[in-house]
Amino acid sequence: MTNQLTSLTPQRGSGVISIVLLLIVIVITGKLVIAILPAQVGDYQLNKTLGAQLKEANNNSETAKQFVERVNRHLSINADYDATAEEIFSFTDIKTGQLAIYKKYDKTSHFFGNVDIVNRFESEINAASVE
Repeated sequence: MTNQLTSLTPQRGSGVISIVLLLIVIVITGKLVIAILPAQVGDYQLNKTLGAQLKEANNNSETAKQFVERVNRHLSINADYDATAEEIFSFTDIKTGQLAIYKKYDKTSHFFGNVDIVNRFESEINAASVE
């Protein structure tokens, strides 16, 4: 009997528990990426849209009210945002031709069960950052 125990070789490879844990980690990571990535891409697109609209409004010497109307029109046509321009940004400079805004909003994504992921986006967009 002692002869059999000493002749055993050490196990190689991974066990069932480590494979199951690896699969759980991969699934959770994938779920996080699926929940977070669309919000990040949407914010990037919103930054580009607001920057382009701000540059055009400043070039046309539009007022803050005209800019908000322009952005609301653009968001209702080309985007799937549930919010209006007033809920997404506020003005840091309202001088005609020198408009600048501060974008601040939240995007909530369902993760699992009663757990949600909240992405908060904040940035300042002005004439210097657009060019």
